Amino acid sequence: MAFTLPALKYDKKSLAFLSENTLNFHHGKHLQTYIDTTNKLVANSDYEGKSLEEIIATATGPLFNNAAQAWNHEFYFNCISPEKKEVPANLLKLIEENFESFESFKEHFIASATTNFGSGWTWLCHTGGNKLKIFNTSNAANPMVEGFTPLLTVDVWEHAYYLDFQNRRADYLKEFFEYIDWDFVASNLK
Repeated sequence: MAFTLPALKYDKKSLAFLSENTLNFHHGKHLQTYIDTTNKLVANSDYEGKSLEEIIATATGPLFNNAAQAWNHEFYFNCISPEKKEVPANLLKLIEENFESFESFKEHFIASATTNFGSGWTWLCHTGGNKLKIFNTSNAANPMVEGFTPLLTVDVWEHAYYLDFQNRRADYLKEFFEYIDWDFVASNLK
């Protein structure tokens, strides 16, 4: 079964911080290209019929890059909500245990994403027990390969924000943070 472009869970005109134009390119073109390329690379291979997670766990080279980018992008788009949401109590407690306060977590997350050199992702991951960790990856790297459970990610490739924010990554990140779908983030806790 071929991978298909997942529909966004919100209207492209509904995000206060990203334009419809950005979403048309980012979701409709960039993500679609990763999906199309993944489909071409898995055709008639040992990876045919496997999930993106299964491919990411063992693939290398172009197949890993495209499958991971497809997964990372779908996850990123699910981390966003057009409405501002409250952090569920169980997740808030865990964040406060790991980062002293929600504000401290927010500062660390935005600082990490702002200084993530080049193209990549900044993640909040569950690393086991009651432990959370913020870390950066480059290019298509995904924390599942390290055995971590992604809870939240932000795309810091320029195509994610350049049409709306030009080179102002920090402004994009501050706006992104205001529209995180905390229900989705909490749902990823194991």
